[in-house]
This record gives sequence, C-alpha cells and structure tokens, in this order.
Amino acid sequence: MPENKNSIGIVETKVQDLGELTLENGSILVPLEIAYETYGRLSEQKDNAILICHALSGDAHAAGYHKGDAKPGWWNEYVGPGKSFDTDKYFIISTNVIGGCKGSSGPTTINPKTGKPFGSSFPFVSITDMVNAQKKLIEHMGIEKLFCVAGGSMGGMQALQWSVSFPNHLKKCIVIASTSEHSAQQISFNEVGRQAILSDPFWNNGDYGDTPPKKGLALARMVGHITYLSDDSMREKFGRKPPKGNIKTTDFAVGSYLLYQGETFVDRFDANSYIYVTKALDHFSLGKGRILSENLSGVKADFLIIAYSSDWLYPPYQSREIAKALEVNALPVTFCEINFSKGHDSFLIFNTEQSNSIKHFLESSSWGE
Repeated sequence: MPENKNSIGIVETKVQDLGELTLENGSILVPLEIAYETYGRLSEQKDNAILICHALSGDAHAAGYHKGDAKPGWWNEYVGPGKSFDTDKYFIISTNVIGGCKGSSGPTTINPKTGKPFGSSFPFVSITDMVNAQKKLIEHMGIEKLFCVAGGSMGGMQALQWSVSFPNHLKKCIVIASTSEHSAQQISFNEVGRQAILSDPFWNNGDYGDTPPKKGLALARMVGHITYLSDDSMREKFGRKPPKGNIKTTDFAVGSYLLYQGETFVDRFDANSYIYVTKALDHFSLGKGRILSENLSGVKADFLIIAYSSDWLYPPYQSREIAKALEVNALPVTFCEINFSKGHDSFLIFNTEQSNSIKHFLESSSWGE
C-alpha cells in the first residue's frame, strides 16, 4: 500500500445477510445480502452517518486499500481524514447495490432453491429496490437518520430516490452528474451494450456458468466507456496518428485503449449484472418538469447538485432540471456547474471545486436550524 497520511489505510468488505426483501414488482429476494464498507466512527448519538452510493461499475470499496492491493477505492481522493467526506467527523458507509456482482445479492448469488447461481432467473431490481435494501442495512446498524446520502451518476439516482422514499431519514443529499430519468439517447447506449452481450455465442440465455460471454461484455464496456469521456480529454490523451498495418490491426491509440478497457473489465464484472444494473438505470424515472416537481414535493433534505460542463452522457441541463424542481417546491438547493474537461468521469477524478463544494455543503447549517 502506498504511503498516504490522509489514507484510511487497510479496509475490508463485509457482507451482511438481511433476510429477504419484497421488490417493487412483488418478487421476494432471498437471500438479501449486502456488501459494504465503513470508514470513521459512528457517534454515540448516531447522527454523523453518511451513505455513499456508487455508479454502474462501482462497488462497496470506495476508499482505503484492500490488503495486498496497490490501487485504492474508487473515491479515495474524497473519503478520508481531512478530505471532503472527513472520516475524522463522519461515519461513512459504502454499499454494493443488489443486482451487482461485488458481494451483494445478484445473478452470481447461489439460488437456495437450486444450489446454482441465479443467472438470468434473478428477479429484476430497480433503483428503488437498491435503496430499500440499503435502508435495511442502515436499520440493522441502528441508524435512524442519515446525515447525508451522496453519489454520482447511478449513485446520484440512488441519493435522489432516498430523498423521495425516506424523506424523514436523511438530512442532506448530494447528487452529482446524474439525472431524474434517462433520455432516449441514454437508454440507447445501454441497449447497444446489452445487445452486444446477448449476441455473444456464449450468452446461453444468461446461464453461461464458467464460460461467460467475454467478447459481448467487453464490447458493452467499450461503448459505455466512450460515453464516460469527453472529446477534449480523448484528444488530449490520444490525439491522432497515421494508420499502419492492415485491416486486422488497431490503427489508433484510442482503439487500443478501448480494447484494453473492455478486456480488463470482463475480469472484474459479470455480464448478467451489467444487464440488470443498466436496466435498473433505464427504468428509473422521477419524471421531468411538472411531474418531477410533484414527485419531489415531499422531500425534506438540503440538496447539493453538481454537474460538469464536459459531461455529454449526463449533460448539465438534466442536473439543472432537478435543481429547478426543488426550487419550485421552495426547497434548499445549491447548484454548481463545474468546468472540468474529463467528461462524465469528472466526478471520480479529484478536482478542488468539487472537493470544496462537498466539504462546505456538509459543514453548512441545514435549512430550518
């Protein structure tokens, strides 16, 4: 582990069996297992807990290092002593969503009825189901009210849904590079990825066992990764070079990069989980305009909404729409559009403006105090 005086050090992912969960569609999910990590110390009053929600390919490992790993958690620059999510002040909880493949119940989980992985028989899970599962974990910890729920991209959707589903159980809400519902274009990108997986000869209707559809999943990741970057960041990183070789070779550096992203992704993610989680994203909808305002009329949290100027996957207008819907309801909201060139992935990369915005928001007095 690299030395870092602001690192929380070695951490481990834990898995909690929470029994069962009735899903939005009426299905019963058994077992309900949630993978999670915690950082910092819960106060005696249990009033300093912050839930961090991950994006599509993320997991519970948000900060610190797993034993033997050189790479830290996906939001390590923001979580730790003295950082935006200051572990000297707050008790941070990071969970893996249900439907995923990093320890929480999902398609790779063993079905107790068959003794085999659920595969494509795993029930459909929604963003609301993911949030309901998190709520059960929070209750298990004896926490009645979260100080804050925060997340970017799909994590922002979870945070937003928390404010709607459990308005009395969170004080603050941070939504970064996210949306209240997918546009047709956003759904299209995910559908292309899913079709790449389904067209792989090893797909086998989702029951692929030890021979997963690696080529299909790699293609899905390549398509997705393009949307996470900006034109400027790709130009800066790869530029152009004259073609060489023949039609069987990859002519451009960006092509080799995308191939690498796809090939490494299949070693750490499950194809079925990719389908389930992207479908949860596409089906998430709190509406737009008047409908969104009505759906947010019952929330009680203070909000920080952050967007990125270079994000073309979740463009700033979608974040502004959330902020406007909150303002219509006379709810306290701070909106910040950050000029940062890294595209949708900007929220994962350290930048001072995002760091300071989060820190100030968490330290500021809540509305009505």
